[in-house]
Amino acid sequence: MGLLYFVTTLVAAWFAYNLYRPNYSSERGMVPSFLAGWVVGEAILHVMVAQAIATTLFAMAGAIHGFLGSLGILITIISWVAMVGHYTTSFRAKHVVEDALKAALGNGYQNEVLPELQSRLNKSIDVERIAKPWLLDRDDVKRIKNIKYDVQDGLNLKLDVYHHNTLPRNCPILFQIHGGAWTNQQGSKNEQARPLMNHLAANGWVCVSVDYRLSPKGTFPEHIIDCKKAFAWVKENIKQYGGNPDFIIVTGGSAGGHLSSLFALTANDPKFQPGFEEVDTTVQGCIPFYGVYDFTNTYGLQANEGLGKLLHRSVMKKSLDGHRDHYLEASPLHRIHESAPPFFVIQGDSDTLTPKEEARKFVEELRKTSNQAVAYAEIVGAQHAFDLFPSIRSEYCKLGIEHFANYLYSKHLAARRGESSPVVIKLASAEY
Repeated sequence: MGLLYFVTTLVAAWFAYNLYRPNYSSERGMVPSFLAGWVVGEAILHVMVAQAIATTLFAMAGAIHGFLGSLGILITIISWVAMVGHYTTSFRAKHVVEDALKAALGNGYQNEVLPELQSRLNKSIDVERIAKPWLLDRDDVKRIKNIKYDVQDGLNLKLDVYHHNTLPRNCPILFQIHGGAWTNQQGSKNEQARPLMNHLAANGWVCVSVDYRLSPKGTFPEHIIDCKKAFAWVKENIKQYGGNPDFIIVTGGSAGGHLSSLFALTANDPKFQPGFEEVDTTVQGCIPFYGVYDFTNTYGLQANEGLGKLLHRSVMKKSLDGHRDHYLEASPLHRIHESAPPFFVIQGDSDTLTPKEEARKFVEELRKTSNQAVAYAEIVGAQHAFDLFPSIRSEYCKLGIEHFANYLYSKHLAARRGESSPVVIKLASAEY
């Protein structure tokens, strides 16, 4: 029993070490590093409570004694100090997000949100949801599940719609594309971005989360074609759920970050809209989380060969060497143009699956070319998928997204009303 206790303290020590030194370079090691860093990094206090309970139970069982027991206690204390130190970095997301928005939109961007939208903007994070991260849904939001939008290869493709219980009319729309390595059983619309979608739906938005064909059965560009087909359904049907089809922002994380960025940069591309080329697939903004932006690895920013192997084997089913044009066509980094919509790119600086260097390069090229605003928030200490459940980091990002999205919607409404810019009102700065 004493040896078992000591081994558990070593495991806990590795959890703490992994927060500061995640594994980027090893194909085998990066996934365990991601999983441990994701859960522990975003729920450190919960993990520490669980470890304290386990330590108490070991003590009650008489397992903590002698040299190994004393060493185990010392390791536990050091691990907790390291975890608390990492936990404090999560509060830096407040300033990172706000600084990113000010740099892209201007210091007074919050004052340019229309009065009718200002009244429902949230100014502080939801502490209760951070304390209870399993609270993904809200009582004031209705989720309509599994609406069929298409059938492909005998598979019913479905989407979910989130709206406020009161079913308000003419709401802006968030179009969510889930991640999961473009691969079957690694991600779905059922679990991703639910905190964000429920939050926005409770505050005047309609959110749509979509399925699409997944690899290895699905082959690119089927993934993006399905997303655009779902978008076409939204344009035609969303009014009955309270949505305004004239204003849609696309978002997604990981593979969804790739697909949402590609979606935003390929409006009305007939190759991605076979049979429905007449549908306008222009979006009014894009918010990708920790996306993959370059299938070709042109700049050598991928830390290992894992992505290339996955693309060759399962997603593209073609080699990069023999089909470089096809890979370029699938890469948001190589589809950038001056008419790109506004972007708010979000990336964790401790992400082991999608390198921050590639996100930086994508943002750099967007800023060189696009005529629209490009905001970039690199979240300190954040792992891949850090926004999957409520945490300090994800809550600050959620508020930033809400402010960014409503700023864009204000610009849209002002343009529709024939105003040169939204009505400016004097308010104190939002407290992030």
